[in-house]
Amino acid sequence: MPGSSSRYIHGSKLEEQTRLSKLNDILNKRYIDAVDPRPGDRILDLGSGLGQFTAMMAERAGEKSRLIGIERDPRQITTAKKFLRGSKQRDRIEFRQGDVTDLALGDAEWGRFDLVHTRFLLEHLPDPGRIVKMMAKAVRPAGRVFISDDDHDVFRLTPEPGGFRGLWRAYVRSYELLGNDPYVGRKLVALMRDAGLGPVRNGGLFFGGCAGEDHFEAIADNLIGILDGAGETILGEHLITKKDYDRAMKALREWKHHPAAAQWYVLCWAEGIRPVGDGV
Repeated sequence: MPGSSSRYIHGSKLEEQTRLSKLNDILNKRYIDAVDPRPGDRILDLGSGLGQFTAMMAERAGEKSRLIGIERDPRQITTAKKFLRGSKQRDRIEFRQGDVTDLALGDAEWGRFDLVHTRFLLEHLPDPGRIVKMMAKAVRPAGRVFISDDDHDVFRLTPEPGGFRGLWRAYVRSYELLGNDPYVGRKLVALMRDAGLGPVRNGGLFFGGCAGEDHFEAIADNLIGILDGAGETILGEHLITKKDYDRAMKALREWKHHPAAAQWYVLCWAEGIRPVGDGV
């Protein structure tokens, strides 16, 4: 059974921040069209991380927009604020250190946002439904809630590296042992409904690539970095032997250079609307 509390499996060391920054570079340009911030939106971004996507939403929403990013990790907040100093959107964004499981908003902020967004957050929480309910409370009537996350079952590599399937199973199991949900991506619409939101659309953003594409090396390095960073948990929980872990990681690094290497993965997303007069 998952634990009563969760822990972010990847940590926040410099290597992890570098990985996240590159991940943002790959995803954000296509992802922003799905989220579709509107001119003048007041936006709340939960788990804002390094702030790159928060700033991109501010740029899309224009000079009359206002954004608040909530992030728990102080190192990521520091990095986000440094990034913001070089951004044209710096006067419209406020980064706050805080815990999304106990969201601290002012009385005048609850129920006032046009868009409340989160990405890659719900999978790391023991009770994602509680967070979506808080998002529903934070958004104004007729405002939008946009959530996106992983489903770790929607993932394939070809040709499959030797031992990778066992390593991936161990990685997924480590999520569950830490109180996280590796399959939350398939549950996003249900979470919306349970929070009293009216789902209006859902979809997926392809996050993969193959040998020959400009971004494939970054895609492969992201995967290697994820499993390398999770190695301490995987081995510490005895989910796979060190011999099998080392063998699979070696095969994965070799796969990166295979002329027919391909990664197949979809980031799941869903959007819901807070009904007018619902009393959330």
